Amino acid sequence: MTVRSTHLALAAAVAAASLMSAGAGAQTANADKEKCFGIAMAGKNDCAATGNNSCAGQTKADYDAKAWKYVAKGTCASMEVTLKDGMKRKGTLMPM
Repeated sequence: MTVRSTHLALAAAVAAASLMSAGAGAQTANADKEKCFGIAMAGKNDCAATGNNSCAGQTKADYDAKAWKYVAKGTCASMEVTLKDGMKRKGTLMPM
């Protein structure tokens, strides 16, 4: 093995370790959060409104029942929004 190929192999190993570490950090950051459906304002969802869009910031309607955003774990069911018709609704852990 040449010095150059040794350096390339080392660089690849460091890059792989860095990516795995970043992924673990993201999982840890979300460990204290939960997905809360039905509380996101238009364009403010964290991801996936089933059937309407594929990811963050793409929901078109306020409080889309299938769009979610991350909230502190244990707080979703107590979050309340007021719909256009004046009715109130709480967030849920599952799509409505």
